[in-house]
Amino acid sequence: MLGAESERTVKNISSATTRSGGRARVPRDPTRRLLTPGQTIESPETTLSYRIERFLGEGGFGQVYLARRLGESSVVAEAVCIKVSRRIDGWLREAYFGQLLDRHPRAIRVYDAFPLTSSEGRPLYFLALEYARHGDLRAFLHGAESGWPEKIVRREIAGILEVLRKLHRGQLLHRDLTPMNVFVCDGPSLKLGDFGIVRQQSDRGGIVARTMNALTAPSDILAGAVPKWQARDDVYQVGQLLGMLVKGDASARLRTSEIRRLPCGDHLKEIIHRCLGERRKRYESADDLIEALRNPPPPLKPGVLRSLKGVHLAFTGILSKRRSVAARAARRSGAVVHGGPSALTTVIVRGRPNPLQAAGRDAGLKLMEIKRLRAKGHRITLLNERQFWRLARKR
Repeated sequence: MLGAESERTVKNISSATTRSGGRARVPRDPTRRLLTPGQTIESPETTLSYRIERFLGEGGFGQVYLARRLGESSVVAEAVCIKVSRRIDGWLREAYFGQLLDRHPRAIRVYDAFPLTSSEGRPLYFLALEYARHGDLRAFLHGAESGWPEKIVRREIAGILEVLRKLHRGQLLHRDLTPMNVFVCDGPSLKLGDFGIVRQQSDRGGIVARTMNALTAPSDILAGAVPKWQARDDVYQVGQLLGMLVKGDASARLRTSEIRRLPCGDHLKEIIHRCLGERRKRYESADDLIEALRNPPPPLKPGVLRSLKGVHLAFTGILSKRRSVAARAARRSGAVVHGGPSALTTVIVRGRPNPLQAAGRDAGLKLMEIKRLRAKGHRITLLNERQFWRLARKR
């Protein structure tokens, strides 16, 4: 886990991820450290020994050290991270998920998990983890001159989502998908680590949102407007990771107003906006987001309609005439006009794209909602303005 060739690369190691926006607490007093360089610890589980080389960082779970495996092993790498804590709860969860995700290509491996008694007679709980030598994503992007190419962003985030898919299918919520818990391995290849605050939901209503990182937690949960964390809130955090990779900056959360200026294609902007936008319209699980990243939808094309009578219609874009004039013409033709699309909408009339649209030419808020509704099975016909006025004059 946690590679990093310098201590600053490890900003967060804990299950709680340091709740103040992402900076890990690095102890200044060496006497507070649980292990010392040169110290050797032996696992009673595997009988392997590990020599501690240096301190890397600290978070709510405990402390992390770079270590070397002593002796031969065909399973455990020579360089590992030793994660040590006085608390058993986070240790148990990480050990469990290490077994559940063992050898998953996108999850940081847990090689060893064992308790030992300290010289003070107190129990300490250890994990031997895969060492990601490029460090966490936040530190890696700190030295980047630009964001990653879109093709690589799609591939790498879809890979991380494969781990999240396995959790979501088991009714588990990660809740800590931050750039400090995503690690950069050779390739570059991203891997997900730190499962210390994963929880299982008893139903689809979610779990009470108490522990979170302010850097990537949804704003409505931070504000207390939403009491329970759901799979769509994990999706929000993945949307933040997408935006950070495209920007090449993981130091601050991305706002929806920034999305249209991101250096990527409109479809990826649309995906990011849907992740970060209105909660009920987000992708509902990792499965849905993987599908969106790997399979772009067909382009929006005008359909065919014989009459406006009885249709439920909404307008989007810039029309050649005032919106009020178009709405009156639609009503005279027997249409029901709505201010925006909904599950009742059967027709959308599209004018010229607004250059300030939320996520590019084909991704204003209304067009994104139309696509979402279509994906749910609603039949909605798209008309261009010329088609609309021809039908409006047919009355």
